[in-house]
Amino acid sequence: MQTTDALEMDKFELYLDEMIEKLHKCQKEKHSASCSSCELYLDCELRNNYVKAVYNSMSKGDTGGFEF
Repeated sequence: MQTTDALEMDKFELYLDEMIEKLHKCQKEKHSASCSSCELYLDCELRNNYVKAVYNSMSKGDTGGFEF
């Protein structure tokens, strides 16, 4: 059985969820299903922040490598 703390989302997961919502909002506003079709794809600050949020969620803020 898991404890309540284990079931709660940590700050990295919460930030990732926030970034996902912002990314989906942007895609919806641009009538796009993917960032890759956007002209700002490589220079988009929102997308770069999303990628960092994914990494931090997976690594829990630790630097260095981790297993996928």
